[in-house]
Amino acid sequence: MSAKGRTHPCALLLTSGTPWLGQSCPNTFLQAHDRPCYMIFFETPVGKGISRAMLSWYNPFMSSWVLLVAGLILLAPAPQKEETRMQSGKKRLLVVTHTAGFRHGDSIELGEKILAQIGERSGVFEVDYCRDASEVQKMLTPQFLDEGKYDGVIFLNTTGDIGVPDLQGFLDWIKTGKAFIGIHAAADTYHNRKEYLEMIQGEFAYHGRQTKVEAKVERPDHPAVAHLAPVWVVFDEIYLFKENNRKNVTVLLSMDRHPDDGTPNAGKEGDYLLAWCRDYGQGRVFYTALGHRLDVWESPEYQR
Repeated sequence: MSAKGRTHPCALLLTSGTPWLGQSCPNTFLQAHDRPCYMIFFETPVGKGISRAMLSWYNPFMSSWVLLVAGLILLAPAPQKEETRMQSGKKRLLVVTHTAGFRHGDSIELGEKILAQIGERSGVFEVDYCRDASEVQKMLTPQFLDEGKYDGVIFLNTTGDIGVPDLQGFLDWIKTGKAFIGIHAAADTYHNRKEYLEMIQGEFAYHGRQTKVEAKVERPDHPAVAHLAPVWVVFDEIYLFKENNRKNVTVLLSMDRHPDDGTPNAGKEGDYLLAWCRDYGQGRVFYTALGHRLDVWESPEYQR
């Protein structure tokens, strides 16, 4: 086998020299190194590295989540306890769906199910849920997350001030080497907390009518979008943000014109971000503006 190395921003996070033999793609071996983070992909009969080994079961949106978890979490150090999980190799994610503003009820319910299905089918991760204010108070603390051996947290269409008891403590927990994944309305959360907005690097401003857009893949080498065509045509509710934070993130998906959504800027040329990732201390952050419509999650036309 021949080795080929390439840089993957936002996929670092690893203990130096820690190998992983992919459970879901056993012919793939990745070797993690210190910062700056590199992954060496070895050619195998199934193709180059992780991005070709896990794609056959899901539509493009779903596939990206398996690869995203692999890139952000899978190579993190294994927990020191919980023998069963150590043997299975699964990582553990807490999916937060509590809302203190508008509630995307249908997409939250479907998103919970699909994330669980992806984890089960891929063998990469398992999920627990944090669904209401009392559970947020109990579960979104560094102590609970550490005791539960969580590797990351997903904010699935959260909105408003969801009541994390110690928000800075929670953000500091992410910085220790954990993963934060924000979906759609995660950018419509904690508008009044600069520390949260600095972490996620996107604050929802407005959206118009749902519409079709051409999402450009800016980093085809990144596992979250490697499976997509150079331009992905998708119909969804498209968020626009108060600031363009391109300089602070690695942009994965963008648009070169404003969505045709009935708002005053419709069709205007510009730089509009849809998905990105970034380092956050020793942790990793990923955000996607997509994930409002049910068919973005499940439509057969996106199946592979």
